[in-house]
Amino acid sequence: MASHRKPRTRVLSSPGSRRTAAGLTTAALASVTLLSQSADAAPRAPKPTIEEVKQKVDGLYRQAEVATQKYNAAKEKAEGQRETVDKLLDAAAKRAERMNESRRTLGTFASAQYRTGGMNPTAQLMLAKDPQQFVDRSHLMERLTGRQKQAVTDYQEQQAEATRQRAEATRSLERLQESQTSLKESKQSVQGKLAEARQLLSRLTAQEKARLAELERKREAAAQRKAEELARKQAEEERRQREEQKQPGDGASDGSTGGGSDTGGSYSTKADKALAFARAQMGKPYVWGATGPTSYDCSGLTQAAWKAAGVDLPRTTWDQVKVGERVATKDLQPGDLVFFYDDISHVGMYIGGGKMIHAPKPGANVREESIYYMPIYGSVRPA
Repeated sequence: MASHRKPRTRVLSSPGSRRTAAGLTTAALASVTLLSQSADAAPRAPKPTIEEVKQKVDGLYRQAEVATQKYNAAKEKAEGQRETVDKLLDAAAKRAERMNESRRTLGTFASAQYRTGGMNPTAQLMLAKDPQQFVDRSHLMERLTGRQKQAVTDYQEQQAEATRQRAEATRSLERLQESQTSLKESKQSVQGKLAEARQLLSRLTAQEKARLAELERKREAAAQRKAEELARKQAEEERRQREEQKQPGDGASDGSTGGGSDTGGSYSTKADKALAFARAQMGKPYVWGATGPTSYDCSGLTQAAWKAAGVDLPRTTWDQVKVGERVATKDLQPGDLVFFYDDISHVGMYIGGGKMIHAPKPGANVREESIYYMPIYGSVRPA
């Protein structure tokens, strides 16, 4: 019997077909190889120069300082709000106790009425959970004595005030939670910037690190030359003022010294105390968000130093720059605060001779440095 199945077609059965398939396979493999080589040969980004790495790292440190000031502000705000919430909760608890006392007074009146004449409608209203019913049914209020009316009024006032305080405490708690969220975000931002800076530095070879150190020395030397020039000009100005005081004038020879500044006496005394404190912190590490006693950030150091002199400064650079009197760089006196960068993200304390004490950056310790190491924003005399 003949089979009705269609015979299978043999593919590439001839030698020519096999040769064609082999050629196609070879071509495909060659194409893959060429594509792979093309991908490998794609131009890679050139390795950054040491100057570019330094610029990037310095920028990250600056960004971290800005984030640190945001962290400091959020932390200060959160602490203040936490104190407010605690006070409100304490006040609400005391108010609730007074409200309960008023309620007990109402219960006493109701019990007295029950003992003397049964549970009349007035007594039932006295024991009601909602004293507002007394107001809604004003014709029954006329049946109450003066003391009873006062007890009802006291209870209603205590209840209204307790409700207001609870609402205020709730709002303060919400603001506290917002501040804590901002605090967390600022902390993460600081940590992220510092981690990126550390990663960049860790990729450098020994030779590149030596080159980076050399660039840093040149920067410090240039800043030191500017500091020396400022010190020379300030010394000349002091000599000029002393000479003027020696000139015969209108008889005002009281033996006073000090360049003719009215701030000299009281300010210099406070400044000496602040500077003594700052000098005692030299060698301690910079730690972002720290206010002592074992480590500091820049504004934490200036705040602690002036606190030792009896002057309370705000926590952040952005607030410290608003305190006291603005002074020009040429008129700086020891103890003045010098702020840096357009974003006012850093601060140091002037010590004279064009130098300052400051907490520089992560990985560095509190030290003396030229005020020209960074671009100056402005200066203030805080007391």
